[in-house]
Amino acid sequence: MNTGTHHYWLNRSEKIDQLFGADGIFLVLAASNFNCDITLKKLKTIQKRFPHIKIIGLGAIHSSSDQVHLMQLLMEENIAFPILLSQQTFPKIEKGAGYMLFKNFRSPVIYHEKDASLEILSQAVQELDDKASGHSKLLNVVKCTSLEQHWIIKDLCSFSPLQNLLLYYPGCVSADESHNRLFFSDCNHHRILVSDGNGEILDCIGSSPGFEDGDFESAKLRRPAGSYYHPTEDCLYFVDSENHAIRKADMGARTVDTLYPTSTSNKGGIHIWNWIMTKLGLESSGKTNVEETSEVFDSKSLYFPWHLLKSVDDTLYIIDRRFRTLWVLDISSGKMNEVFEGYPRILEICGHSIMKRLSIIDRVPFDWFQHETKSGSLLGALPHSDLLSSLATLQNHIFVCDPVGQRILKVCGESGVCSNLRLSNLGILGFPYWLNFPLETFYAVGNGLLGTPIDHVEYLDLLPGRIDINLNVDIPVDFELVEPLQESCIWCQARGAATEISGMDEVPGSLYKAGVAQQWYDELDYLAAPKAESEINVQDDNLDKNSVVEDDEKVQISCVVCTSPGTSEVIIYAVLHCKLKRIPNSNEGNREEHAARILDILTSKRSGKIERDSWNAVLLQSKGDVRDLIFMLPLHVRIRINSLDHPKADNGRDIILTDSSIKVNVFLS
Repeated sequence: MNTGTHHYWLNRSEKIDQLFGADGIFLVLAASNFNCDITLKKLKTIQKRFPHIKIIGLGAIHSSSDQVHLMQLLMEENIAFPILLSQQTFPKIEKGAGYMLFKNFRSPVIYHEKDASLEILSQAVQELDDKASGHSKLLNVVKCTSLEQHWIIKDLCSFSPLQNLLLYYPGCVSADESHNRLFFSDCNHHRILVSDGNGEILDCIGSSPGFEDGDFESAKLRRPAGSYYHPTEDCLYFVDSENHAIRKADMGARTVDTLYPTSTSNKGGIHIWNWIMTKLGLESSGKTNVEETSEVFDSKSLYFPWHLLKSVDDTLYIIDRRFRTLWVLDISSGKMNEVFEGYPRILEICGHSIMKRLSIIDRVPFDWFQHETKSGSLLGALPHSDLLSSLATLQNHIFVCDPVGQRILKVCGESGVCSNLRLSNLGILGFPYWLNFPLETFYAVGNGLLGTPIDHVEYLDLLPGRIDINLNVDIPVDFELVEPLQESCIWCQARGAATEISGMDEVPGSLYKAGVAQQWYDELDYLAAPKAESEINVQDDNLDKNSVVEDDEKVQISCVVCTSPGTSEVIIYAVLHCKLKRIPNSNEGNREEHAARILDILTSKRSGKIERDSWNAVLLQSKGDVRDLIFMLPLHVRIRINSLDHPKADNGRDIILTDSSIKVNVFLS
C-alpha cells in the first residue's frame, strides 16, 4: 500500500514487497530529515554487510519543495531502502535521528544517532543476526536457496523510475586527448561509458552492481565516480565509491583490476568458486569475511571516496564528496601512504591540482543546468568545488555532467555555445542488468520473469515442428525510436515443449532436433548421406537470429522455435531506446505534460499520485528540454503454444514435420 490516511511511501519497489513481511530483522532510521550524509552512509554500509535485513526510513511529511529535495537526495546518495513519510509527529526524533532495531516486530532497541557509531550499530545487528540464526548452518543454507530472494537482493537500488533513463545520475567525467575518448561515470547504473567527442559510444566498463574483477562485460562496480586516464599505460584509474576501492581499467586488454584494497577476494579465480556456491544457494548472505570487516572500520581505509586527482609524481589524491578526508595512494604499489582530515589540509596538499581542474568553470554557462549544491561550494570558499570531477576538456570542448538533467553538456571552447551531447551506438550497451534475468530464474519461477509487466499474450494451437514468429510492434505515436533495435537488446527464450533455434549454424536437419536422442540419430543420417556444401551454405545464410526490421514507427522482430507435442511458451523481451517526438504546431512549451508523459512509461502502475507528482517535479528541475531525454521502453511478449500430435505418414509409422509461420501484432500504449 503506497498511501494511507496519515502516511505514504516515498519510494517503494515491487521487487522487494515480498521481503517486507512480519518475519526477519528490521533496522529503522527515524529522522525529522534525511539530509545528513553521515547517517545515510552508516545505513548503506550496514546494508552492504547484511543485505538480508530490512532497512526502512521513517520521517515527517514536508512541504512539496522539501519532497523534491528528498527525491534528489535519493539519486545523489543512491538510497537503496524505502522511506515512509508520516503526518504524525514523533517527539523523540525531533531532537535528532534515531535507530530502532528489532526482530519480528518485537522488543525494539533504540539507539540515538549521536550515540550510535557505525561499529556499535554493526555489532548490534551482528549479535541479533547470530541469535536469530540459532547457529544452525542448515537453516542458513535453506534461507539462501531462494532464487527470488537472491535476485531481489542483487539490485536493491530499483526504487526510482528514472532508472530506465539512458543515463541515471551521470556524475563524473574524464578525457583521453590522444585517442579522442571520454569516460562518463553513469553512477547509478554502476558503469562507465566510453565515447568519442561526438557521443558515439565505443565501449562500456561494468556489467552490474557488485565487486568483481574481470573483463569489461563481467566486471562489477558499485557507483563509479571520479577517474583519471593514464596515457602511458593506456589505463583508466577510477573511484569505485560504494566498494570503497580504486579500480584500474586496462583499455587495451579490456579488463578491470582492483588497485586498492589489495585483496584476493575479488579476483576471478576466487569468484569462480563464489559463483558456483551462489548458484547452488550455499552462500551465506549474513556473513562477511574478516578482511572486508576490518577495512570498513580502519581509519586509513577508503570510505565512500568520490574525487580522484593525479599528482606530478606516482601518487593518486583521493577525496570524499564533502571534502572531509584526503587519501594519498601510491599508484605503483597500491599502498595507502597517508590520510589527512579537513579541507584546509586538502587545499594545502592538492590545492594547485584542484584550482587547475576548476579553472575552466568560468567558461561554462550555468544557466544551462540546475546546480545540485545550494551553496555552490563545499571546499572552503572555493566556488563550485563540488564540480571538481564533473568537468573535462577534449578537442577544444568542455564536457559537463548534469546529474539533475540526466545528461552531458558539450560547450564549445571558442564560441561558448552549449548543447546536449547526443549519445549514439546504444546497441553496444546491450540488455540492462536490472531488466535481465538468469536462465535458472527463468525456468524456476512460475511466470518466467518475476515482477515484469506483460505487454501482450498470444494463444495458439499449432502442429509441432518449426515455427517462424514475426512480431510487429507499434510504438506510441508520440514516441520515436532514437536508434534501430539491435540484436543485443533482444532476449528470447522458450520453455516447455519448445526450443529456440534462431540462427543455429548446423545442418538443415538440425532445425527439428527437439531432443538429444533425435539429434544423435539425425547426425548419423547426415553422415550416411551428406548434403552438398553449396546447399548447406544457401540455407544457413537465410537463418538470422532474432532479426530486426524497422518500418517508420513499427518494429519487426523475428525468431524461430521448434516444438514437440505438448504445451510451450515463448518469451520475447526487448528494450527500445525512445524519446518524445517533436510534433509540429504542438504546444512546444508545455514541459509539465512532457514530463508527465515520460513518467507514464517509467513509473509503476502501483505508484501513488504523491510519488508520481514528486518525480514529475524532479524531472522539471532540469533546465533542458525533457523531450531530449532518452529512455528505455521494455517490450514483454509471451506466445503460448499448444502443439497437437504429429501427423502420421501414409505408411502409419513415420511422422510428418510441419512448418508454420505466425504474425503477432503488438500495440504499446
